Amino acid sequence: MHHIHLAEGMRLRFPARTADFDQGVEIGIVAALMSQDLTEFSRKISNENLGQMRALVEQFGYRLVEGQMDGDFVELNFYSRTARPRLRVVHSGT
Repeated sequence: MHHIHLAEGMRLRFPARTADFDQGVEIGIVAALMSQDLTEFSRKISNENLGQMRALVEQFGYRLVEGQMDGDFVELNFYSRTARPRLRVVHSGT
């Protein structure tokens, strides 16, 4: 059993369920977010679910950028392929 991250600072756990159930919930939450056509969002998921997440991202037309690992979890950033990259002006120090 592990905690499933719903939002920043908000976690959920199912004490009487298996790891397969927890992974299914993680995938379901991300699939629901992608079906809303969000341009970008971040989630923290279990390392064990990363392979399945990559396959799901491809089907929904998103890009996946892996962030920081924290024990059994990894921070993932999801970007819609239709979204243009954000450009910003950077001033030099000279």
